[in-house]
Amino acid sequence: MNFVEYGDTIKDGDTAIVFLGHESMFPVKVQHGTVTQTKYGVIRHSTDLIGKKYGSKVTCSKGGWVFILHPTPELWTMNLPHRTQILYSTDISIITMMLELKPGSIVCESGTGSGSLSHALIRTVAPTGHLYTVEFHQQRAEKAREEFREHGVEHLVTVTNQDVCKNGFGVSNIADAVFLDIPSPWEAIGHAKSALKAEGGRICSFSPCIEQVQRTCLAMEEYGFTEINTLEILLRVYNVRTVSLQIPDLGEAAEDNSGTGFDSSNPSHQGSPCANLQEGTVQFKSGVPLREVVGHTGYLTFATKS
Repeated sequence: MNFVEYGDTIKDGDTAIVFLGHESMFPVKVQHGTVTQTKYGVIRHSTDLIGKKYGSKVTCSKGGWVFILHPTPELWTMNLPHRTQILYSTDISIITMMLELKPGSIVCESGTGSGSLSHALIRTVAPTGHLYTVEFHQQRAEKAREEFREHGVEHLVTVTNQDVCKNGFGVSNIADAVFLDIPSPWEAIGHAKSALKAEGGRICSFSPCIEQVQRTCLAMEEYGFTEINTLEILLRVYNVRTVSLQIPDLGEAAEDNSGTGFDSSNPSHQGSPCANLQEGTVQFKSGVPLREVVGHTGYLTFATKS
């Protein structure tokens, strides 16, 4: 199993996603002789998972069923164990685009955290690129190495446990892009410049507070970065609903339907908006935003090494 090279069959040792519904899923490590409990009953790895195809519908012991999905960076972001606050797909998508990443790119990242962005970066630069990720916390760095090894992508990533603000990324003049998600990114701008290739490399800094952004922008200007700009990505979800609207009184012309060819007694017209004219309302399909809108996550500051 590999997060980059997708396979068809579930094997012993794979990480799979148990899908109960769009709002209910979780990862499981497939192991011979192991069972997994769900609200629909038990899943026996030896008989229900190993050898089956990804995407299969598996019946649990209580008669309910689940789907077993191949892991992707997007699914991992939704289901990973949280060791830190993470970046979600909304921010990740704009980061990979604005950093101009592609297969073969060399990327430096700090800090690794829970590895949400790391998995997306690895898939983007595979099969010939590489990710150098730095994590200050030793236990988080060790756990990240373990996950990359289990997910079959350890050959595409190097995990370093050190303080990027003091010791940098451990590479010089090779990176196409640098990403910073640390409390004081302005202290690492000089090391980021050293890690980037001679000209044209891109940098992105994620910060939740505007004061952090201000200090980071000043540091970028001091080190000669250009095209500095800051974005904030806010997600707004719409629900499709049927709404009833009052028909306005537009006078006699609106009330006279003799020239429209509409016959309310015609069965083919039943259920159409015009069928409700006598009731004074008409129904429409409408996109309605949710009452609770996803709030601020952080500011993304991008710049180019000139």
